[in-house]
Amino acid sequence: MKRINLEIKAISPLAIGRQKPNGSVSEADDYISGTVIRGAIASQILQQSGLSSEDLSQNGGDFQQLFLSDRPAIFQNAYLATFDADHPPLSEVYVLPNTALSSKNRAGFKPKYNGAFDTLIDSFCAEGYGHLYDPNCPTDGGLVFAFTGFYGKVTVENKPENQELDKYQYYKTSTSNRLLTRVGINRRRSVAEEQILYSIEVLSESQAYKDIPSIYRSAIFAEDSIAEGLQLFIHNNANDFRLGGSASRGLGKTEITAHKPIDCSSKLIDNVDHFNQKLKERWRQWQIFGNIKEDLLANRTFFTIDLQSDAILVEKWLRTTVISTAMLQEFTGLKDASLQLHVTNSSYDYRSGWNAAWGLMKDVELVTNKGAVYLFSVSIDRFEDWIPALKDLEIKGVGDRTSEGFGQVQICNDFHLVLREDAV
Repeated sequence: MKRINLEIKAISPLAIGRQKPNGSVSEADDYISGTVIRGAIASQILQQSGLSSEDLSQNGGDFQQLFLSDRPAIFQNAYLATFDADHPPLSEVYVLPNTALSSKNRAGFKPKYNGAFDTLIDSFCAEGYGHLYDPNCPTDGGLVFAFTGFYGKVTVENKPENQELDKYQYYKTSTSNRLLTRVGINRRRSVAEEQILYSIEVLSESQAYKDIPSIYRSAIFAEDSIAEGLQLFIHNNANDFRLGGSASRGLGKTEITAHKPIDCSSKLIDNVDHFNQKLKERWRQWQIFGNIKEDLLANRTFFTIDLQSDAILVEKWLRTTVISTAMLQEFTGLKDASLQLHVTNSSYDYRSGWNAAWGLMKDVELVTNKGAVYLFSVSIDRFEDWIPALKDLEIKGVGDRTSEGFGQVQICNDFHLVLREDAV
């Protein structure tokens, strides 16, 4: 498959709502979901073709291959890349893992705040040595809480290279939301209707009330045969897509830049190597608390699966928030008796949506929240077999509705290497 990188610039406020079940309030998401991007592109294709979705589903050519085939295009979520007026947008944006912590008093990355760090490796080692792991803030010694959201890193010039982490400055991105108040219109008289006043929560087109446009990063994975055609279609209609609701009220206007399709590349091998080196180094340091009966790292290769978007996971027809060893073997098509699950850190929520093509509400889904972390290991002599399968997993994702942006994963997110004393 080919990867088409997208840069989405908000021209007007975006009403990217999430309707909570059994509620009447529509809240704005803090990102643009792959479902919304997919729907906007499909809607534009339908509009220009003059055909219905039913016609194209029967004999739709590229449309059928993009959205309805056995290997449809995968539309990933778009996360905010704008973080500072003095810096260009981040080139890559990731989801902070659930194991990330920061100060309760001044949560955030250094140097403005008290710093953030990850606890996966230390908590695994502590449990292996029979101890509890309850860290405090390395800066002020205070309490630490979960540190969630999106982040990116920028290479810092003229930094010492004796420590890998010193070469980067970390930044957290967060959307600026606001409420727009609207008045209902009497369709017969074309005047304001009495007692109809409502508000829409939207993503602002600029950040922090400054003249900094909101720019989001996303990607589409498509088959080689249609990737160039899809990129060209988006390029030719860059200003025609409307994302989210209330488009007739002037919301959702964007400018989408679709870059030339490229081959899918992966840093998986380097990420896994760095993770295992750090884990083994930390495991040896924990020996000061005494010897253990079993060396959990002996002849094992460890890797994490980090959810970069919400996932719809099903095991034996039941919703779950855990990727079990049986599920991972099913996702990858590998049967390996040495596969073990060591750590799970996940939470859940509910998702619904609107199918614009059919004019119907989508089913309410129980989803595993983005940021979930799963730590696995396999026998060291079997990991070579897992490399291509895990690379494929980073493209295709896990669970249901992956073509809509659900189930995006990253193998061994590098934030797991940021230990407490190296807080960034």
